[in-house]
Amino acid sequence: MTERVVLAYSGGLDTSVAIGWIAEETNAEVIAVAVDVGQGGEDLDVIRKRALACGAVEAEVADAKDEFADEYCLPAIKANALYMDRYPLVSALSRPTIVKHLVAAARKHGASTVAHGCTGKGNDQVRFEAGISSLAPELKCIAPVRDYAMTRDKAIAFCEAKNLPIATTKKSPYSIDQNVFGRAVETGFLEDIWNAPIEDVYEYTSNPAEPREADEVVITFKEGVPVAVDGRPVTVLQAIQQLNERAGAQGVGRIDMVEDRLVGIKSREVYEAPGAIALITAHQELESVTVERELARYKRQVEQRWGELTYDGLWFSPLKRALDGFIDEANQQVSGDIRMTLHGGRAVVTGRRSEQSLYDFNLATYDTGDTFDQSLSKGFIEIFGMSSKIAAKRDLQQ
Repeated sequence: MTERVVLAYSGGLDTSVAIGWIAEETNAEVIAVAVDVGQGGEDLDVIRKRALACGAVEAEVADAKDEFADEYCLPAIKANALYMDRYPLVSALSRPTIVKHLVAAARKHGASTVAHGCTGKGNDQVRFEAGISSLAPELKCIAPVRDYAMTRDKAIAFCEAKNLPIATTKKSPYSIDQNVFGRAVETGFLEDIWNAPIEDVYEYTSNPAEPREADEVVITFKEGVPVAVDGRPVTVLQAIQQLNERAGAQGVGRIDMVEDRLVGIKSREVYEAPGAIALITAHQELESVTVERELARYKRQVEQRWGELTYDGLWFSPLKRALDGFIDEANQQVSGDIRMTLHGGRAVVTGRRSEQSLYDFNLATYDTGDTFDQSLSKGFIEIFGMSSKIAAKRDLQQ
């Protein structure tokens, strides 16, 4: 029986060439799988036909935009997930979505191997292969760019020699990955970390320095899930899409950072994630109103670890799965409305309301009607500071 390889297929030059390249290197039949996570671009049917024209024996395409939003972006919103306190895990979230479809296709078509187009120095090779091994330990993984030295020059030469139906135009100076949750840009002149990004880098966001009217938006959550924008019901995907448009028009969600890659190097990355940043900002603020103090403090530790696990490609790990349970429980009371002003590259919260609010006006006010018994504070301070006071006395005697 002929071996079969399932290839994560984008429709671009590198993965189109990889179909024939893998077939020649391994003598296997190639099944191409393209997954739409909101990256835009070509029609899925066009991509499917191109894969077949490039030599794939089968080609599958999946519209996974709602799945991506509901099962991957939403948990990140609930977790306020920001790697290194800044990056909303745009690329890291899409990889396990794609992995599930690759594994399903491998089992459907009897493939023994899954292939991807990642290099040997990035995070995505780990995300793909760790995810695949978690869902299907029996599958092998190959990466033509990494394992067979399939450079771009070689890819173009192979494409021309085989007369493949794919353009071999000059490559963009940037490496770009995008989906509905955001857009990642790297390489080119950005590799000099002294160079500032230019406007040509951005697509999802307008220049925040340009004068324009502010945009006020009200986002409604139910148990941590965005369910309405300005009072109109939305799915999670629609919430992201609408805020991508509105927050993006105000320049919200631009991030320029040097991040710690899993493989041990530092990398300069420019991100645009207007919808993600607006939703996480709103969700964080609603939590500040509805989540009890000790739970909120502990959740912040969980959020950091959750983000690291996701960034590191351990989406399907036991720890990540266990933390999901905690995060879902912590979101049970996170319901209500957040009003934000989108302007000048910022999403600024200006109002909060919730039937689950823990904010008590009568306890918080300094005016008439104050119900807080201030006479209790003196004794509280004495007891609260007692251990430090005792230690200080000892230390001063030494």
